[in-house]
Amino acid sequence: MIRWRRGQVESVGRGWSGAVELSVTVDGSPMRALAYPAIVGTPEPGDTVLLNTTAVAMGLGTGGYALVVALPDRLPPDPPVVEGPGHMVKARYAPQQVTVLGVDEQDSPHHAVLASDASLDGMPVVVADLHSALPAILAGVRASRPDARVAYVMTDGGALPLWFSRTVATLRSSDLLVGTVTVGQAFGGDLEAVTLHTGLLAARHVLAADVAIVAQGPGNLGTGTPWGFSGVAVGEAVNAVSVLGGRAVGSLRISSGDARERHRGVSHHSLTAYGRVALAPADLPVPMPLPTELAQRVRDQLAELPDRHRVIDVPLDGLDEALRALPVKLSSMGRGLDEDRVYFDAAAVAGRHAAAHL
Repeated sequence: MIRWRRGQVESVGRGWSGAVELSVTVDGSPMRALAYPAIVGTPEPGDTVLLNTTAVAMGLGTGGYALVVALPDRLPPDPPVVEGPGHMVKARYAPQQVTVLGVDEQDSPHHAVLASDASLDGMPVVVADLHSALPAILAGVRASRPDARVAYVMTDGGALPLWFSRTVATLRSSDLLVGTVTVGQAFGGDLEAVTLHTGLLAARHVLAADVAIVAQGPGNLGTGTPWGFSGVAVGEAVNAVSVLGGRAVGSLRISSGDARERHRGVSHHSLTAYGRVALAPADLPVPMPLPTELAQRVRDQLAELPDRHRVIDVPLDGLDEALRALPVKLSSMGRGLDEDRVYFDAAAVAGRHAAAHL
């Protein structure tokens, strides 16, 4: 299940919030690696590292990194506090389980508000299948409401450590996000929560967000089967938003650049999540205009969805500039803005629509 390797750190490369790149030597060959200092300590040249190289060997989506499991000869110091606060365990019963202070646990200063019968007070919540939609949604929100307070709520369908995301680190350091919340087994956010429900409430009542964006972390798991993909959680997110009194806005996964038939036009991931999993209504913005042939295909696909959802045409005026002004490079499945423009447009109009309801 795990390919273990022992390597030596040759050099320390760039770092961002929570993560650092390394160049390591393994069996005489160079390899890129990634370490999370909060878990393993801060690597230095000459350190021996234990690595998990499975994803690299199998060509899976970890950005080409081996992951540092430990610095066996130089373990990090113990946390300064042995007994609380912080009793929430994430990545539970895995060898690298972490203990964090949950925003909703009893030791949290925010426990009382989350223990009350709080609601989202109608807050728009944009839900997306892929992590790559996050910056485009944010661009759409801020193109209409540059003063909007936007929080990111990261679910655990992709990467569990939020630190893996350079995108989030850049958006936070650029003050484009007011904060992050990691929910479920995900960890590393500004706030930690047990469930998506308490994570959304924390975004609203602790971070004082005007808009929340819900999406999994980097990475995506799909099997080509009707139900075997991590994006099923999008439908469950719509239900959570509805239960909490928010306004769900779906960032449709639309593509003209994906060679796979099941993802052409509106992806079967979106059709399944909104058509069969989401039992509550959602606004589903569609970018306009679309190329004629693609527009008809999208219309035909969306006509299959239950009529509880609201399909809304949203103009693209001004969004090209907003997307190109982002401090991060847009990329999804290896395709950039100009290779799969409609994918990023669909995310951006979801953000624009959310901003219209502030």
